[in-house]
Amino acid sequence: MSDMQSAARLFFTSQSFAVAGASSDPSKFGHRIFAWYLAHNLHAVPVNPTCASITVRRKDFDTVASSSQLKDPGNTGLSVITPPSVTAQLLREAKEVGVKAVWLQPGSFTDRELEYAMKEFPGAAVGGFAEGTVGGEGWCVLVDGDAAMRGVAQERGRDEKL
Repeated sequence: MSDMQSAARLFFTSQSFAVAGASSDPSKFGHRIFAWYLAHNLHAVPVNPTCASITVRRKDFDTVASSSQLKDPGNTGLSVITPPSVTAQLLREAKEVGVKAVWLQPGSFTDRELEYAMKEFPGAAVGGFAEGTVGGEGWCVLVDGDAAMRGVAQERGRDEKL
């Protein structure tokens, strides 16, 4: 198993998730990724400082403006779907409030943001083109999330048998 696969599995051991860049617009990846969490029955909070709520699957969800407003950041995995200039600040804030793990979606980072995430969230940052992704755009929740979740379930199953 690659380091990135391990980080992806660790990400999905989070008790809740936050989606920075979540949107009501179905054509945007922030919308698609937030909907993915909902479809997988995972507790997710939309992070968007420009609106009080978003609508996904005909249901309204209150947003938080930043990761500093998350109820339990230490048990939250943060999916990032923002421009790199926004991602840089978001990562600093996430580190400051103790976010457990981060997943940088394709297009949300440059080498600088990815290096920062790898350094500040050791073993708990997912992103880039490291070995293990099956997507041509790099590590993406929509493409690689199911496999990471299956890995967590398999590990938990082994632990329960012990």
